[in-house]
Amino acid sequence: MIRVRPVCALLAAGVVATTAACAASGERVAAEHAVAGRAPVTVAATESPAATGTQPPGETLKTLLEQPLPGVEGKTFTSMTVTFPPATRATPHRHGNAFVYAYVLEGTIRSQLGGEPVRTYRQGDNWVESPGAHHVLTENTSRSEPAKLLVVYVSDTGDKLKVDDPPD
Repeated sequence: MIRVRPVCALLAAGVVATTAACAASGERVAAEHAVAGRAPVTVAATESPAATGTQPPGETLKTLLEQPLPGVEGKTFTSMTVTFPPATRATPHRHGNAFVYAYVLEGTIRSQLGGEPVRTYRQGDNWVESPGAHHVLTENTSRSEPAKLLVVYVSDTGDKLKVDDPPD
């Protein structure tokens, strides 16, 4: 069992190191993913709903670092950036059994987990999500500026990190 307080301290310390290290290693990780047949996960943007009758542009996820968590059998540490174009809303989703830490790098994000009130997070703010949490709202509040998150996952090795709710 993972104790939340030590993991939060580990993640908080690791986020600073990861942010600095990943800027330099992002290209290396992308190259490793390409060699291994994996690529950063991207939710493709589409034209405006009025033009196509489809969903608005989606968020873009870019894996920065993915590695087994030392000393914790069966767990993986993953960090990624999530970029939201202006006025973008993510599909409601879950992160499986992952413990999630999110830090706002740019912009303003409105977020809601199932059973909790809507919260607004600005650059420099952060939050955590417990394993199994239902993320019912994630949106960029700006109509003109992008928003960007650093997201860190501690997950069961091999699990999908984001599973969208099925369409209604």
